Amino acid sequence: MNVLETEWWTLALPPEWWADTEEDSILVGDRDDVGCIEISTLQKEKGEFGPDEVREIAAAESGTTADWRPSTLGDFAGVASRFAEEGMAIREWYVASGPMLLFITYSCDEENRGMDDAAVDELLDTLQLVESANP
Repeated sequence: MNVLETEWWTLALPPEWWADTEEDSILVGDRDDVGCIEISTLQKEKGEFGPDEVREIAAAESGTTADWRPSTLGDFAGVASRFAEEGMAIREWYVASGPMLLFITYSCDEENRGMDDAAVDELLDTLQLVESANP
């Protein structure tokens, strides 16, 4: 198992998954190229993200009329949704831990919907907040 480590959080990656940095986000994918995870980080300067604030951000930022449900990924908690758009199956998460908010998307061709769900869930459940990121 490899560990993807950023300044704010860590994620355990199985050997068959890769990670790359792209501008303001981290891309994670499996070597079969079925789908890709994109993770963006927002850090609050003062205070922490509360559950209501996370839901409000998800509703405001998501371009869909998503059906948000509670979700916990490792040290992070918030909301998740899934939908199809332009031939793509998409899963979205807005999750926070203290002053850190992660916006995570997983997308794949609609014909591959569900193929990597268990692996993606297992991978995202390893998200851990870096202690120095939570003053």
